Amino acid sequence: MSSDGMTKEEKAGESGAMVHSPVSGDDAAGGPSGIIYGFIVVWVGTLSVFATLSELVSMAPNSGGQYHWVSMLAQLGARNFLGYLTGWLALTGWQAVVASGGYLTGTMIQGLILLTHPGYGSVMQNWHGTLIFWAVILFGYRINSAIGALLAKFEGLVLVVHLLGFLGILLPLALLSDHGDSTTVFNNFYNLGDWQTQGLSFCVGILGNVFAFLGADGAIHMAEEIRNAPIVIPRSLLAGLMINGTLGLAMLIVTLYCVGATNIFIAIGENPAYPFMAIFRNAIGSTAGAAVMSSVVVVMAFSATTGSLASTSRLYWAFARDRGLPGSSFLARTSSRTSIPLYSVLTTAVIAIILSLVNIGDATAFNGIREPSSDDIHVNTVDSTLAWGPWRLPGLFGILNNAFSCAYLLFVFFFSFWPANREVTPQTMNWAVVVFGAVIGFSVVYYVTWARRVYSGPVVEV
Repeated sequence: MSSDGMTKEEKAGESGAMVHSPVSGDDAAGGPSGIIYGFIVVWVGTLSVFATLSELVSMAPNSGGQYHWVSMLAQLGARNFLGYLTGWLALTGWQAVVASGGYLTGTMIQGLILLTHPGYGSVMQNWHGTLIFWAVILFGYRINSAIGALLAKFEGLVLVVHLLGFLGILLPLALLSDHGDSTTVFNNFYNLGDWQTQGLSFCVGILGNVFAFLGADGAIHMAEEIRNAPIVIPRSLLAGLMINGTLGLAMLIVTLYCVGATNIFIAIGENPAYPFMAIFRNAIGSTAGAAVMSSVVVVMAFSATTGSLASTSRLYWAFARDRGLPGSSFLARTSSRTSIPLYSVLTTAVIAIILSLVNIGDATAFNGIREPSSDDIHVNTVDSTLAWGPWRLPGLFGILNNAFSCAYLLFVFFFSFWPANREVTPQTMNWAVVVFGAVIGFSVVYYVTWARRVYSGPVVEV
């Protein structure tokens, strides 16, 4: 872990995700203009939320993050239960982020194979992506637990790939591709979900951009391993989001200029899962060049998964230390040699691998499991942004920012349960509401039957 508050792979992976996440089949439902304006809305909303989180982490840096702050600041009679529930929502949300990262990286590699060998589409199977998923998670586990000194070199390499890769993708798209006019980019909305209004279609389609920003607050859960965390983490959160948001928006605009008015449908037809790869090939006229450009995005997705695994394992460790989980005494152990919570790292990886087995039988079912990454993380953040911290944005601006961040989070939470299409089938249903309800139900039952006897909020001294 670097002392700047966010691992380099998290910084790089965040921007890498911004290249590909919004330009996918489902998230193109609002059209090119919906993608761009949705990106801006989510970027501004996330900046507002991060400003509030910076107040809180400056007050009390802790690997538990949101559930720790709720336990500190909620009313005395309710703080234990609210903190406990927030911890479960945060943990399941982050575990879903790890599973999503492994899934996206694995299937992106499949998309890369399809790009270079079109005949692969006739033999492509779900279990192929699952095996690649396992390799991604296991390598991330290795980096987070056993490589030690090599981690810093890996981080440095990822940062170099991030910066050079941005130019390596942006410049060919800008210089070698035919470009559409500005109307097709900034005034070109679709309503592919057949919603009653274009505005509703925009709100539903915004979730692709929301997903691109998930995990950007991972440094909060590494707080106890960061020097001068009350200052470094807020600076890292806001600076990282500004830089990566700027790079992501620039990449998005250039990519959509290359698409034109109709080519996005052609790209989706050529590569339904990851049309950005087809966009790259059509833009520069070279399969080999598009493969190299797409490989950069794959590396960024892999690095983001590695960083998410680190943050999730620290949340497991913190919550287990406070006795909020089954098997807390096991999960709270750390290595005497490295002080890394190895069992929490292992648990994060194993659960992600177990979840991936669902994808072998039914990709729709697996998507239902990983979709709560958005609603779980956003609802637990709402819970903690309702309290002031000693470091905050001054005066009226700070009050308005806190109000706006809460409104934005509630907006995202509400639409995170909506399906992509108005006509719902078992295949197009958004099953996140079922998984979210199951998490709430299980955590409440466990609290009533056992956790309320042992969980009394964050441990003050260890």
